[in-house]
Amino acid sequence: MSRPNKYTLEKKAAVKNGVQRMVIAVLSVVINSLLVVWGVIWLNNTWHWLSMLLTVISVLVVLGIYSMYKTASIKMPWIMLIMAMPVAGLVLYLLVGLNGSTNKMRRRYEAIDKVLLPLLPEDSEIQKEIKKDAPYLANITHYIKKYSGYPVYKNTDITYFDDALKGIEAQKDALKQAKEFIFMEYHAIEDAESWHSIQDILEEKVKEGVEVRVFYDDMGSIGFVNTDFVKRLRAKGIRARVFNPFAPGLNLFLNNRDHRKITVIDGKIGFTGGYNIANEYFHLAEPYGFWKDTGIKLEGDAVKSLTVTFLEMWNAIKGNDIDDVTFDRYLRDYEYTAGNKGYVVPYADNPMDGEQVGEEVYMSIANMAKDYVWFITPYLIITEEMTHTLSLAAKRGVDVRIVTPGIPDKKIVYSLTRSYYNGLARNGVKIYEYTPGFCHAKMSIADDFVATCGTINLDYRSLYHHFENGCLYADCDAVKKTKEDFEQIFKESKEVTEYYASGRGAFLRFSQLILRLSAPLM
Repeated sequence: MSRPNKYTLEKKAAVKNGVQRMVIAVLSVVINSLLVVWGVIWLNNTWHWLSMLLTVISVLVVLGIYSMYKTASIKMPWIMLIMAMPVAGLVLYLLVGLNGSTNKMRRRYEAIDKVLLPLLPEDSEIQKEIKKDAPYLANITHYIKKYSGYPVYKNTDITYFDDALKGIEAQKDALKQAKEFIFMEYHAIEDAESWHSIQDILEEKVKEGVEVRVFYDDMGSIGFVNTDFVKRLRAKGIRARVFNPFAPGLNLFLNNRDHRKITVIDGKIGFTGGYNIANEYFHLAEPYGFWKDTGIKLEGDAVKSLTVTFLEMWNAIKGNDIDDVTFDRYLRDYEYTAGNKGYVVPYADNPMDGEQVGEEVYMSIANMAKDYVWFITPYLIITEEMTHTLSLAAKRGVDVRIVTPGIPDKKIVYSLTRSYYNGLARNGVKIYEYTPGFCHAKMSIADDFVATCGTINLDYRSLYHHFENGCLYADCDAVKKTKEDFEQIFKESKEVTEYYASGRGAFLRFSQLILRLSAPLM
C-alpha cells in the first residue's frame, strides 16, 4: 500500500473558505430556531391557554408520527423528544424530522420522474431469464424496477476499482474521449488539485463543442469551494448548478442532500462509487490515515440509467431554471457488445418518495445469502429492522461481516457507530475495523454471485434522508474482483467482535444508549 510523500496532515491553514459561510448559516439556523422556541415559551407563559393548545398539538403530532409507515427506530426518538420538550421538539421536528416534505419540491420530482423513467428500457425478457436461473436475485431486481423504476440490464461491462485513485485516473482518460456530452454530479467538489486536473479537461472539451454539465451539493462542498465557484465554471462554458444552497433561515428542505456520485460520458460510459472529487479521496491529503474508497465503471446498455439519474436531479432542483425539453439526445441506443456476461442494475434512491430503496436492497441481499454476506461502510447507524436482518442471517449460519473505519472522521458519529456493535456481535455478526485509516467505501457482496457499489452508507442519513445511487451487479467478473478486495480489507483490519460482544461496561452501555436516541438526526 503506497503512501504519499506530502500532504500527509490536514493543517489548520487548509480549512477552506466556504467554512465561514457554513458557520454563519448554521448560527443563523440555530438563532432562528432558538427565537422560535423562546417566542413560543414566552407566549406559553403569558397566555395559559396556549399551553393547552401546545399539548394538544404535541399529542396530535405524536399520534401522526406513530401512525407513519416508518420504522420504530425513526419514530420513537421523535415521540420521546416531543413529549419531553414539546416546544423544542416540535421546532426540531419541523426542521429535521419532516424529511424534506415540501409539497412543491416533491411535485417537481414526481413530474420529472413521470417523464424520464418510462424512457428506460423494459426488462421483462431479462427478468424472466433471471427468475429461471437465480430466483432470489430476480426478487431483488423486480423490487428495484417496481419501486424505483430502474430496470436490470445485460450487455454491460463492469470494471471494479479497489482504490479511488484508480477510478479517477480511468475517469479522466474517458473524459478526454468525450464527443457529445459530459454529466458530472457529486456530493462534494473541492476547488483544489484533484478537481483542477478534471476542470482542465472539461474546459478543453467545451472548446471542442462538447456539452459539459456539473452539479454538486452545496452542503457537501461548502467547506471546499467559494460561493463564486459555480459562476467561474459558467464563465468557462461549463453548465453548472448547485443542489439546495445552504442559506440562513428555516429551510424545510435543509435535511435532504444530494449524496450521489455520477459521471456520464456520451451516454456510453458511466462511473459511480463512494468517492467525491476532493484531495483526500486520492491520497493528496490524509487527515485520517489511508483513505479507502472504491468505484466502478460501466460501459454498455446500463449507462442509460445513470444518465436518467443525473437528468432527474438537474431538472428537478429549481422551478425557475431553464430545463431540458427533450431527452432523446442523451438516451440514444448505441451498438455495444459486452465482453462479460452478467446482470447490472444501476438504481437511485429518492427521499421524497417514502421508499427506502437502498435499505431494502441491502436487507434483501442479506436475506438471500446462503454462505456469506459482507458489508463495508464508513458509518453504522441502522434501524432495528436492519439489525434483525443481519442478526438473523448470522443465526442461520451465514458468515456476516461488517467493516467500519479504524480512524474516524467524526468522533461523535464514530462513537454512535460503535454503539451498534454489541447488538450485532452477540448474535454472531463479525465486526472489523479498518486499521490503516478511514474506509469511505459503501459496498456489499454475497455468495460469490452478487455485489453492490455506490454511495449508500449503512446510516440513517443515506438510507432515509439523502438522494443516493447504487449499482447492483451479479454473475460477472466484477463480483470476483470485489471479493478479492474484501479479502484484502479483512487482512488489513482488526476484528473486534469478541470485545464488543461481551466487553462493554455499564457506563459505556448507558452513554451509548443516550447517544442512540439522536441516531435519526445523524
